[in-house]
Amino acid sequence: MNCIIIDDDKVSRLVIEKYIKKTDFINLVESFDNAVDAANYFSKKVSIDLIFLDIEMPGMTGVEFLEILENLPQIIVVSAKEKYAMQAIEYDVTDYLLKPIVFPRFLKSVNKVKKRLEEEEATKEHPNGIFVKSSSASFIRIFFDDILYVEAMENYVVIVTEKNKHTIHFTMKAILSKLPSDKFIRIHRSYIVNKDKVEQIKDNMIIITLKGEKKSFPISKSYKEDFMSKINIVNK
Repeated sequence: MNCIIIDDDKVSRLVIEKYIKKTDFINLVESFDNAVDAANYFSKKVSIDLIFLDIEMPGMTGVEFLEILENLPQIIVVSAKEKYAMQAIEYDVTDYLLKPIVFPRFLKSVNKVKKRLEEEEATKEHPNGIFVKSSSASFIRIFFDDILYVEAMENYVVIVTEKNKHTIHFTMKAILSKLPSDKFIRIHRSYIVNKDKVEQIKDNMIIITLKGEKKSFPISKSYKEDFMSKINIVNK
């Protein structure tokens, strides 16, 4: 599992580097003291599975780094302050580590990343639908063609079909990995849409019909280019 560190605190970087050396399944590729250099590094299309990311940094904050990059790998936020935790969750980070970091907590966090990556690898070949839990002992199949959109709701996601809504304890990043990429596109930190259900694109909004009513969804700046590249557009 290839990783990089982005943290302006030298002591914090050294601690994480030491923990990485003690963990057999992680390989440190680069360590940066600022997010600008890290962003330039990512422009080279390098293969990274995990980023240890500080939030408060001069020049470019960790949040700004998350905003400008597409197709982010797994993210573990490292911070001395708890106040950024809720904001980090909005970006589907895998975990949030408070400084000073101790090794047992570090190991728990990277094992969580490892599990997620293994699950993503196992679901690369998608069937025609997914099973979601409807009760403690049963699962219900939702066909991909029936899904209109997925909406983030704090630590849950809501899968919306024409007939039902299914709320599950999942992150947006995790649910996106279980949906076919040729059909489902993330347009906002809070929305994933089935592109086959999009009826209209107007300004920075898309329109989908739900139960006979038009429903609008915002396209955020960070996802617009990817969305527009994946739909068929014919200009007059």
